[in-house]
Amino acid sequence: MKASWYEIKGPAAQVLRIGELPDPEPAAGEVRVRVHVSAVNPSDAKSRGGARGNVAMPFARIVPHQDGAGVIDRVGPGVDPSRIGERVWVYEATLGRAHGTAAQFATVPAHKAVPLPEGVGFEVGACMGIPAMTAHRCVFADGPVAGKAVLVQGGAGAVGYYAVQMARLGGASMVLATVSRDEQAQRAREAGAHAVINYRTENVVDRVAELLGPGRALDRIVEVAAGVNLADDVRMLGPRGVIAAYGSDAEPQPALPFFAMLAKDLTLRTVLVYVMSDEAHREAVQFIDSALRAGQLVHQIQRIYTLDDIVEVHQACESMKNVGKLLIRID
Repeated sequence: MKASWYEIKGPAAQVLRIGELPDPEPAAGEVRVRVHVSAVNPSDAKSRGGARGNVAMPFARIVPHQDGAGVIDRVGPGVDPSRIGERVWVYEATLGRAHGTAAQFATVPAHKAVPLPEGVGFEVGACMGIPAMTAHRCVFADGPVAGKAVLVQGGAGAVGYYAVQMARLGGASMVLATVSRDEQAQRAREAGAHAVINYRTENVVDRVAELLGPGRALDRIVEVAAGVNLADDVRMLGPRGVIAAYGSDAEPQPALPFFAMLAKDLTLRTVLVYVMSDEAHREAVQFIDSALRAGQLVHQIQRIYTLDDIVEVHQACESMKNVGKLLIRID
């Protein structure tokens, strides 16, 4: 099969290779997916680059990318053969494994190949996985959001874009989103944000207070930059509010305003999809599947590349300048 891989961590142009590898075979409880579309996530690029000094290779050779979509063409022992021919979206393909979706074939545990509803394309399927499942956990981990006020920091990002939509689908009475430029504002509104705040030109705390009105505070915050925003998040939340943080790249070791949080009985939840419980994964899959079948989600795709362009894709992902998913068409 044609595939991309790396055998040492480092810059994309130096370590990513493209060539032929043996076709994988599904083990017991696994399916083999003929990949049509592979998606690159920031965590894929960070893992390949050796982020935060993590340069050790867990396997001698790694085919990258957690997410993708395609068609099951083989099943391992213990898997119903009727699944052959099933269109699926795949998540966490390289979690504890060496071979991801940046190849013509990928094998995954059967439950990580989720049926793709009729009429939903492979491009959309590849956008699910890490971003949509992270968004679901951030929005719903601490209970329903019906009637609540929710702020999504980074509402046009891969996770934030779905978090805005999911909060709306969950019945939140007010969904606000922060962005840094006009293009992002357009996307956040497209996702369903009631109002959008440009954090570069507006004071987020003051603007949120104005939008909510006297006597009301935020109930939930979905946070992509915890270290930078934590103090303001605490100010904007009401009693028993929740910050669900899935990122803090700019300030990886933030100071905790403990007594300010204590005074409001706040919760700071960290969210990493790879270590979520099985139940949390199942709940996310069920929500996403239901929303896809009902046509309730919109998606943002920046560009679709070919596998030969994988170095460019990883570099574009690392640049953080794109609004929308970066996909690779494998077929």
